Amino acid sequence: MYGRGIEFVMLNHNNSEQINMRKAEGFPLEDLNYTTPCTNPVRQPAAARTPSLTIIDTVSRSVLQYNEHSSKLVFCSSTQRSVYDCTRRGLSESEVNFLKENKTLQERILQSGSMSSNVLDLDKMTRPLYEKHPMAKFSWTSTEETDTIEWYNRCLSALNDIEKLYQGKDTSEIIQSKVLQLLKGKSEDLKFILEKELKSGDFSGFHAECLTDTWIGKHRWAFIDLTAGPFSWGPSVGGEGVRTEQSLPNVEKTIGAVTEISEDEAEDRLQEAIQEKFAVFSDKDHHAVDILLAEIDIYELFAFKHCKGRKVKLTLCEELDARMKDLKNELQSFDDEEHDESHKRKALDALKRMENWNLFSDTIEDFQNYTVARDAFLSHLGATLWGSLRHIISPSLADGAFHYHEKISFQLFFITQEKFRDIKQLPLDQKSLKDGLSSLLLSSQQPMFSTQMLALSEDPSLAMAFSVARRAAAVPLLLVNGTYRKTVRSYLDSSILQHQLQRLNDHASLKGSHAHSRSTLEIPIFWFIHGDALLIDKHYQAKALSDMVIVVQSEPSSWESHLQCNGQSLLWDLRRPTKAAVAAVSEHLAGLLPLHLVYSQAHETAIEDWIWSVGCNPLSVTSQGWHVSQFQSDTIARSYILTTLEETVQLVNSAIHLLVMERTSEQTFKLFYSHERELMNKYKYIVSLWKRISTVTGELRYTDAIRLLHTLEDASKGFADYVNSTIASLHPIHCTKQRKVDVEFDMTTLPAFLVVAIVLWIVLKPRRPKPKIN
Repeated sequence: MYGRGIEFVMLNHNNSEQINMRKAEGFPLEDLNYTTPCTNPVRQPAAARTPSLTIIDTVSRSVLQYNEHSSKLVFCSSTQRSVYDCTRRGLSESEVNFLKENKTLQERILQSGSMSSNVLDLDKMTRPLYEKHPMAKFSWTSTEETDTIEWYNRCLSALNDIEKLYQGKDTSEIIQSKVLQLLKGKSEDLKFILEKELKSGDFSGFHAECLTDTWIGKHRWAFIDLTAGPFSWGPSVGGEGVRTEQSLPNVEKTIGAVTEISEDEAEDRLQEAIQEKFAVFSDKDHHAVDILLAEIDIYELFAFKHCKGRKVKLTLCEELDARMKDLKNELQSFDDEEHDESHKRKALDALKRMENWNLFSDTIEDFQNYTVARDAFLSHLGATLWGSLRHIISPSLADGAFHYHEKISFQLFFITQEKFRDIKQLPLDQKSLKDGLSSLLLSSQQPMFSTQMLALSEDPSLAMAFSVARRAAAVPLLLVNGTYRKTVRSYLDSSILQHQLQRLNDHASLKGSHAHSRSTLEIPIFWFIHGDALLIDKHYQAKALSDMVIVVQSEPSSWESHLQCNGQSLLWDLRRPTKAAVAAVSEHLAGLLPLHLVYSQAHETAIEDWIWSVGCNPLSVTSQGWHVSQFQSDTIARSYILTTLEETVQLVNSAIHLLVMERTSEQTFKLFYSHERELMNKYKYIVSLWKRISTVTGELRYTDAIRLLHTLEDASKGFADYVNSTIASLHPIHCTKQRKVDVEFDMTTLPAFLVVAIVLWIVLKPRRPKPKIN
């Protein structure tokens, strides 16, 4: 999030009262898909420049929008009810059944012409509001109240247009309108499935998608409906982090539970409290002071909840205030000598407690219950936003190094039991598969496809690899309705199959022409087409391995998976494993993981959280779509950038470590000094590239950052090579032998030299001539 804060905005539509106004972000609503039930749309904006998270409250018709780039959270409120009760793309189960049984409706859809214009395809919604404030990215800014009201009114107008669109239409017309929009829209994945089922008349493979209250759009946006539901999805049996009713903050149970109540509701709640409290007094005789204390407890609890801090005072509260004065007089009467000391003490304690009360006064005080509920709501909302950052904006990646390549070569090996004469006879749509694989590439990358058909009946070694890897397992299955079932499941062991295929690859029978190219990444995809139900590792249709991707396709069109949604098992069409194949290739290509997986620093391992496993993308389990969203494209780009940054940092650090370990001497100083300037220039250039890539990435300009990766790799390699050549030039000086004579001086010989010198001086001392005496 680049260290920016989050701003809250609250706007009441009735009186235009603005609280803590900061900045409202616009929300483009074009290309909206109408969903079920009947009047429920799924937002798919055509363009959004920055990641955003929109939270929708359908009871108060409010919208919370969180924008990643400028880090804003916007909340607008109204008293009208929203059409956003829940979200899905496609049709509900009842609508699918209606369409399946109504042949006339199918023919009318196939013969229909152009679709009416989209009510949300408005020019005024194409530019979000934050474009009016270009400095919002760098500083805290305040927008005019009129700007927020303008954006809010546009959203309400768009939602009202949807309600008007369905008024006066019967079920058949509504379903026709939805199907036509799906057929004429931009969702190629769902369009392909729906067209095929309509032409064949067989809807066995067209399943209703999971109904959710969260959604990830095609571009950088997502939203939550806080008052829809209850919803649940995730593993049917076992697993963790499943979506439940308590997974998201509940408005009705927090803020809604402490809203002001009416007179009748207050009287009912008071009577319930009295009956519950005095139920314990029915079977025993109690002293009057005990009954008075119980009555005081009831009034005290009721007053704290429904009387204290109200702007409009309840008549019942005024009556209770008068009753409390009577109770006070009755308690004071226990001060007489005729009562026991214990009863006097109880009455005195109650009077002291009542003296500190201010429950029924006219002073408007802070509503503590509402404050606590609001804090609890915001804390849960903050946890939800934190989870969205971890799962959507900056998700975890698979372990490994994922390098950027300008060209991606998809080597498709279609392996069948019997030989097909033409590849077009294969029971799959290659166009949709290639479109899904191409959606994984960045704008600067170029896809390349090569297909090859292999028949097990004609390739004994391949048939042997398939037979060795094929296994069976008894899998216990507990359905969502509590029924236990034991099934025998046939599957391919990915580890065994990988080992067998690697042996074939060593013989160069499966190698591509770009296997050793630096600019081209070759991804071998082995696509097994089998008649009987067949999976990989018991539960999967595709699996990403270290050097290949394995996909299986079989005949069952309604396979009951190990996942459930809203009490119903999620059905898989094993005839169309395109979604699973694209997800596996994304993991092999850039390390993308399913949306429910995230790394936990506390556990030091991956954990599951299924709240954000939504949207029409291959990493979601609640939809059949297979086109990656802009969030996931950003993740792919960041994966390339992080790999390059990490490897270049390690390379530069290792080169510097070699220089640190090199022994210096006086003879090598001049030679090293001649290389110092060039070393520093290369190092400073690498540091500038690191800073440049980090800055550009922070601005979400991933294309510009990707262009600098090869330059950074070459610069780092050049620095390391220059360090190695510098060290190599220093080694001859270290190895050169210098001619010199070593003279050793022993201190033990010094006394001997002194003795000899003294003796010689005495012996050789000149004598003075003696005078002659006559």
